[in-house]
Amino acid sequence: MLVRKIIHWMLAIQKQVNNNQSDNSHQDYLMKLLQRLENNAIETSLSAINELEHLAQDNPQFHWIIMDMLTNFVREKTANLPPEEVISDSLVDKRILIQSAMIVIGKRDVKQDPENEQIDLSYTDLRGLNLQGINLAHTNLYQVNLSQANLVGANLEGAILSAANLAGANLTGANLHRANLYLASLKDAILDDAILEGANLREAKFTI
Repeated sequence: MLVRKIIHWMLAIQKQVNNNQSDNSHQDYLMKLLQRLENNAIETSLSAINELEHLAQDNPQFHWIIMDMLTNFVREKTANLPPEEVISDSLVDKRILIQSAMIVIGKRDVKQDPENEQIDLSYTDLRGLNLQGINLAHTNLYQVNLSQANLVGANLEGAILSAANLAGANLTGANLHRANLYLASLKDAILDDAILEGANLREAKFTI
């Protein structure tokens, strides 16, 4: 899966280099950042996330490629998390990396997103993360685990949250306008001042 993704990114980067007459060094730089992102040392990966954020801001032609890289990173990192919280240094580091990547995704300039493209974080395990004020409008969050997450003031307008686990999440002031919450678990979720106009709450679970 990752090998196919890397080939896809390399081709996409080369296309942008050719289209924008950019320096070929961008291709090598992005691939090196990807290697550092996948590095096991948390400091190396955090540095790569920070550099990818700045590169996306300064070079809009690579914006979506970088967001795709970070989204894939989140998906890979959350794939093998234990079903229950286990306190260990490696898990804490993994959570820090996931949260850092999510914040970059949620702070991105959405105007640079290509038409007919969507951030896909379906099935990911984002429980307990601090995502206050994050912008995940129109994101695919199908069956995402956001239990106990801090989503105060988050923009989830039009997001696909069907069958999502939002149990115990703090959604104070969150924008859930026209979000799809079909079959979502909202047990003990805090919804004070949340915008729910037009949201699909059919069969959403507010109790056990």
